[in-house]
Amino acid sequence: MQNVSPQRHHRGLLPFLGLASGASVATIYYNQPLLLEMSHTFHATSAQTGWVAVATQVGYAFGILLFVPLGDVAERRGLMVKLFAAVSVALLAAGLAPSLLALVAASVAIGITAAVTHVFVPIAPELVEPHESGRAIGTVMSGLILGILLARTASGWLEAVVGWRGVFLTAAGFTALFAPILWWGLPKLPPVKPVAYGDALRSLWQLAKEQPTLREASLIGALVFAAFSAFWTNLAFLLGGPHFHLGAGAAGSFGIVGAAGALAASFAGRLADRRGARWVVGMGITLVFVSYLLLWSLGYYLAGLAVGVVVLDVGQQSMHIGNQTRIFRLVAGARSRINTVYMIVFFLGGAVGSALSSWAWGHWQWHGVCGLSLLFLLLAYACVIGGARRDARLGIKLT
Repeated sequence: MQNVSPQRHHRGLLPFLGLASGASVATIYYNQPLLLEMSHTFHATSAQTGWVAVATQVGYAFGILLFVPLGDVAERRGLMVKLFAAVSVALLAAGLAPSLLALVAASVAIGITAAVTHVFVPIAPELVEPHESGRAIGTVMSGLILGILLARTASGWLEAVVGWRGVFLTAAGFTALFAPILWWGLPKLPPVKPVAYGDALRSLWQLAKEQPTLREASLIGALVFAAFSAFWTNLAFLLGGPHFHLGAGAAGSFGIVGAAGALAASFAGRLADRRGARWVVGMGITLVFVSYLLLWSLGYYLAGLAVGVVVLDVGQQSMHIGNQTRIFRLVAGARSRINTVYMIVFFLGGAVGSALSSWAWGHWQWHGVCGLSLLFLLLAYACVIGGARRDARLGIKLT
């Protein structure tokens, strides 16, 4: 099959890729505002129900390992259509789950198949000139971020009408619609430089070993996402507790409050092109750190939570886009595999953040969640400083 660059099919594909990636990533965030209601259904503790969020993120990391390298191997339109069909089936299974264990298993399946999101993102730099790669990634990420935010909002408010099971069943139908839309809306997307699947998997370790920037970005991403996941995993329990007595709809509404993260995505991409991606990463970590100072001191006030969420989302997405801009500049023909390494570590960090923060909530409530998250962020700062010193020592231009 002749290798045709998607650049010849117009950069107008970028908004469409953003829409589709938003629809796919939404599937792993529907559960977060619903955790309190799930715990009531299955008579489980917050720590036990928190495993639903952990399972989704672990499944997502595993799905990235299985499927995202196929972006350098297989025709990508067909791959994305199949994964969208599969994730809709997994959502259906979650909505019908008879027990918490079955729901956790379905959540793993949702995470695995929702990894289609990261087949989309590496396509973005192929559609533009190299100096515009940050902007292209920011455009697609804007759609992805809106998917994350609107998933929480929609699931929180829909739960009040159809229950948490109805949220998953509705999501299954909505997600299934994207399979035919992608088939008709996208051209065929062959890999940039095809490799065998086995070779692609084996090369993951080699890429991680040979690319210090990839290792640094992956660890930073994991630590910041651990802090980010700690907030969203425990927000429903905070709002449902004695300070607020609010339900899933209120937790979901904070997705809208955090919509600034989507607006920041495109800006952060442009800033990475102008100021340097590492600078944007450092700025993002700083914003997340400030957000947790606000959330810790003002978290028992709705206004304080709202301001903290805005700063949290802007910081998280700025860090993420800066990191992806850095890693996608490393090896053009291996972007899907580089993204695989990065996103596996990233979502394993999120799973660790969800698990440890559920434990911290059980022992120290909101103070434990915030203190743990600040520790993650201090470690992320250490990685940034260590990476900058390494590059300076080796005479490498800061990226």
